[in-house]
Amino acid sequence: MTTDKTGAETTVTAEDRTYTIAVDGQKVGHADFADRGDQRVFYHTVVDPAFGGRGLASILLKEALDNARDAGKRIVPVCSMVETVLTKHPEFKDITDPVTPEIVAWSQTL
Repeated sequence: MTTDKTGAETTVTAEDRTYTIAVDGQKVGHADFADRGDQRVFYHTVVDPAFGGRGLASILLKEALDNARDAGKRIVPVCSMVETVLTKHPEFKDITDPVTPEIVAWSQTL
């Protein structure tokens, strides 16, 4: 368990191609992904605006990216929020693939 910038407890869970973050047991955001061969394509992330500024997207996505690495997947950041988090975490650069028009089109069919 991790705490956000306010000290509230957060929990990240994964189920059905979605990582979800909860604050004190209340679900407040999620990151959707799909595996494409050896790639994990992150295509949509949202955090409830009422919980903005607390670092929740970073907590959520850092866990999701760690899980991708642990699963032997390469990261494709179609979602701009994932791209932003990756700029703050260069330790994932070696397993990040560029976003191509083909991958964007594929992700839009999900």
